[in-house]
Amino acid sequence: MPAELRFSRSDSGQTPPERSVASLRLARWCASNGWPVHPLAPGRKTPPANCRKCSEPGHTHTNCPCLQAGRWCHGFHAATLDYSRIDEWWTANPHQGVGVACGPADLVVIDIDAHESEPPERDRLLPGIPIGNAVDLKGLRTGFHSMAVLAALRRESSPADDESTLRVRTPSGGMHVWYRATDGRRWQCSTGAGKKRALAWQVDIRAHGGYIIAPGTRISAGTYKPIGMVRQPAPLPAWLAQELQRTGHLPAAHIPAPRPVPPRARQAVLAAGGGRDKTSRLLSALLADVAACGQVTEGASFTEKLNRAAYTLGGLVAAGHLTETVAEDALRDAAATARPGQEQRSNQIIRSGMTAGAQRPLHLGGRP
Repeated sequence: MPAELRFSRSDSGQTPPERSVASLRLARWCASNGWPVHPLAPGRKTPPANCRKCSEPGHTHTNCPCLQAGRWCHGFHAATLDYSRIDEWWTANPHQGVGVACGPADLVVIDIDAHESEPPERDRLLPGIPIGNAVDLKGLRTGFHSMAVLAALRRESSPADDESTLRVRTPSGGMHVWYRATDGRRWQCSTGAGKKRALAWQVDIRAHGGYIIAPGTRISAGTYKPIGMVRQPAPLPAWLAQELQRTGHLPAAHIPAPRPVPPRARQAVLAAGGGRDKTSRLLSALLADVAACGQVTEGASFTEKLNRAAYTLGGLVAAGHLTETVAEDALRDAAATARPGQEQRSNQIIRSGMTAGAQRPLHLGGRP
């Protein structure tokens, strides 16, 4: 699948070999954006079945040897940015679809359903917002309508109409609206019919603890097709963040404080503009994400985060935004803060990620 994710008239008639190559390309494209990927069962929206041992009652992904061995058991918990593993998965099973783990990718996806049905009770249409009997709900039949009502109440445009971000039409007629979480908050998943947390009727949230189907993935019901020309998620709008917080999409009441960046990593940020442009802001977020893995001994996705940072910095170096020495020093500093004593392993990840990233210069519109 080309990076542009363009669809020709012949897409629906692709032969199996062409689709298999497209799936591998799509998985690699997602990983190049820093979105960890995992396989989906051929023609389906769900991950392949676990192995026999992982299917046993009581078994969980925590410390699972399958994950440590690079197998795809446990769905999005196995998601990776490792190109060698991605090539292995989709070469051995070329008809698998592509899923993206939202949490490690810092994605918040608004999943709008289009299943026409009678709306629920008024107090469940927009949780926490009373809708009086004087309000005429005639014609309200789908998640597009409930999302439009919420947006109108906040004097904002519906995410379904947001042309600044990646939007994907689903085979059932719904829409996935992709956004980036930029403030370190761990937004949680929900369903539009949920009683504990929900944004709106027939509107699901895909974030930490869930996955989203990559644009371009084809299942038996059809293809997930991007809309318009934008192929990257925009930052989560402030008004939507406020609504998600209001409706219980955070794991705790407090908001995590900004994570510290190690000394040499801070120097790299200063060299890239000191936080005044896209380059330095991206650099600061990536390095802080790596360093923050030091707060957790296991399950922090250290390898994926360091690889993602190294790949991105390799692209920034290739585009002339900062020097290779500054980038490598910053990555080593952040990695040593998170995993002291593992310098050899970290250096291998850094070299591999930067080499791969250097093949695709990353121009962000800021410096040089």
